[in-house]
Amino acid sequence: MSRYLLPRLQSLAPYVPGEQPQDRRYVKLNTNESPFPPSPRVLAALNRENISRLNLYPDPLYQSLRQAIADEYGLAPNNVFVGNGSDEVLGFAFMAYADETRGATIPDVSYGFYRVYAQLFRIQPEIVPLNEDFTLPVEKFVGRGQLVAIANPNAPTSIALPLSEVERIIAGNPDSVVLVDEAYVDFGGETCVPLLSKYPNLLIVRTYSKSRSLAGGRLGYALASPEIVDDLNRVKSSFHPYSVNNLTMLAGIEAMRDREYFASCVSVLCAQREESIKDLRALGFTVLPSATNFLFAAAPGLGGHAYYQKLKARGILVRYLNQPTLTRFVRITVGSAEQMRALLNATEEILKEAKE
Repeated sequence: MSRYLLPRLQSLAPYVPGEQPQDRRYVKLNTNESPFPPSPRVLAALNRENISRLNLYPDPLYQSLRQAIADEYGLAPNNVFVGNGSDEVLGFAFMAYADETRGATIPDVSYGFYRVYAQLFRIQPEIVPLNEDFTLPVEKFVGRGQLVAIANPNAPTSIALPLSEVERIIAGNPDSVVLVDEAYVDFGGETCVPLLSKYPNLLIVRTYSKSRSLAGGRLGYALASPEIVDDLNRVKSSFHPYSVNNLTMLAGIEAMRDREYFASCVSVLCAQREESIKDLRALGFTVLPSATNFLFAAAPGLGGHAYYQKLKARGILVRYLNQPTLTRFVRITVGSAEQMRALLNATEEILKEAKE
């Protein structure tokens, strides 16, 4: 780093994305991408005519996109905020609702960006350990008097809270925003959308990267009361008003409207998830219950890092998260049937070698 960087940023530990190595072709099961291409309607929308309009700025209000999202959830456009991926939406939320004087409560094991944003925005977070079984201790997130941010289903543990338990947290913090990150909810969690009309402090954050097959498009959104949406737009317009480009906006509209393709992809992936859980458990793995498009799994007789390294040597990438309570585990994206068969074959080789 240079000597010009602000002292407070010199200790900043940035978020580390999953590996994107270029040295060889890998079976990529490390970044929770969809194994399916975008909807055919997305491909049709990204035509020469629309590409030729890239000389023009996008609509800063994103009216057509917000309407498409609102229609999907039975909401009004003023309940919808959009951003350049859910990471940007999360960042604006942390900027809007927490600072040096008003902190944030986050789980000890959850999406890594929560801690990064806390450090970046000078927030002193209250970090709550998970229970021994990796479930969220709901009672410790009640009555916080500050921003509460949780992921449901949680990452990387893949476990989902019942809606009634999430509602306890929302209802228990009436004077502060409760952010529920629903990046993976389409794969088996219970969405908080039905609670929006009841709780003006609820902020739901979602992404197109997982169930909508648009990780490369960088599109996220929030569902909230009009007051919260106005807050987020105030922050965004003070920083990056044109953060969603024209082509991504078109892709987002069509991906949201193609309900049949969305439902088909989710159904196939969930079936593959259950089959893969069964296969890994048959080999002696510990696999946590998953309501996501990934598995949180521990190999028998191997630490998480050793298993990750042995898979990588065989051309398969999974995610190892170096946290004290997670050292036995890796996070495995649920890929196509072919990809998961490659993972299983490599795993059988690894376990056989370990016994010799």
